Amino acid sequence: MALVHAQPSPVDPTSQALPSVVSGTNNTYSSPFVVGDIIIEGNKKTKPYIITRELPFKTGDSIYLPDLVKGFEISRQQLINTQLFNDVIISLKAFRGYVVDILIQVKERWYIFPLPYLKPIDRNLNEWAKQGYGLDRVNYGFKFTYNNFTGRNDKLKLWLITGYTQQIQFQYDQPYADKSLKHGYRVGFSYSFNREINYATIDNQQVFVDSLRNGIRQWSGHIDWTYRPGLRTVHSFSVAYTHQEVDPGINNLNPKYYGYQRHEISFPELVYNISYVNVDYKAFPLTGWQADGSIVKRGFNHEMNMWQLNGKATKGWQLGKKDFFSWNGVGMLRFPFNQPYINQRMFGYGDMYLRGLENYVIDGSAGILTRQSYRHQLFKFSIPTYIKSKSHDHIPFRIYARLFGDLGYSYNKNFTNNSLTNRTLYTYGAGIDLVTFYDFVLRLDYSFNQLGQNGLFLHIKSDF
Repeated sequence: MALVHAQPSPVDPTSQALPSVVSGTNNTYSSPFVVGDIIIEGNKKTKPYIITRELPFKTGDSIYLPDLVKGFEISRQQLINTQLFNDVIISLKAFRGYVVDILIQVKERWYIFPLPYLKPIDRNLNEWAKQGYGLDRVNYGFKFTYNNFTGRNDKLKLWLITGYTQQIQFQYDQPYADKSLKHGYRVGFSYSFNREINYATIDNQQVFVDSLRNGIRQWSGHIDWTYRPGLRTVHSFSVAYTHQEVDPGINNLNPKYYGYQRHEISFPELVYNISYVNVDYKAFPLTGWQADGSIVKRGFNHEMNMWQLNGKATKGWQLGKKDFFSWNGVGMLRFPFNQPYINQRMFGYGDMYLRGLENYVIDGSAGILTRQSYRHQLFKFSIPTYIKSKSHDHIPFRIYARLFGDLGYSYNKNFTNNSLTNRTLYTYGAGIDLVTFYDFVLRLDYSFNQLGQNGLFLHIKSDF
């Protein structure tokens, strides 16, 4: 149990409290209450000030009771979105006249995951099926992740992967490196080797070659500075350096692979990113909104010279007790438009795709995507684990039915021999979402696209 007493703390969690919480505007209560002791239970690993960092109030604040209740809702949302806890309960502990004590009960997650790693390398399971479910297209190895490494919501990752890709990756993320809990840093490096090279996109499909002896190798490293002034917004600035070598035979297959006749390239990269999160649950948002934007400068000479602007936003509305509507928009712009093949990836990579066009990739220098989803909650239940653990005594499940429609467009100046570039794209369909703990989300979609095709697609999202 941790207790935050009613005197100034040596670590001030945040100087940016939400005005709606501490104001008392249009309040019928004649006198505000004073926040007294903040009692924290269940945090065996997490430092108490990491928890109080997420609260829109602090010990000593004067606050009207209805506003304090709103503050409880905000606090629980913030704490769940730290991805440190399976559950959070915030309640009034006791009244001492006009001083109110607050109880915060948390159920911590497991933070150490020394897991064997086995995963197909293709963009999705449908793409792996097209390649014949070959075991030669599978990565395997060891993936060690230690979340909340020192109890300050820091993360340590070490991946040792072999198989299709030989990969070593290390990263350490410390978001709270100073006493103000506003400044942090992130450092990492990686090495990878692939025998097979995606050297072109033809007929909206990735085309590979595995007969080039030297394949493709890449070394990269980065160091980031992060700044979180309040509860919702995080700024980051990254400096990275990448060196990439590819078999010289790639120039015979695609002279525009690097944009000119050479088989290796080195370049620095500068990235500024800003993100805002105000949703009920970051891994599967139903209400609220979040946004993310970045400016990227890759390279500074004729060998590599690209500016990239990214932006995405998600907004969710609750329509009824079990009904929700969400909108997601994504945009990307690269310039100059005359970029080499390695800088042309657009739709079909990462989370930028149209549901129903998962079998295709669409390259471009500029793209925009909008996705709309209506969800109805079908079931909400928990299954006991019979484990003697207060934090893992049950597994929660939520299952939703979903209707959706997507719209997108990708502009490509140079690689126009693919029929899905430079045209409006649309898809629609229905699906099922399953959400459980540790931010695991499984989506099953039956989709239709403008090409007259339809099919079943499976997507799995997990931080493991």
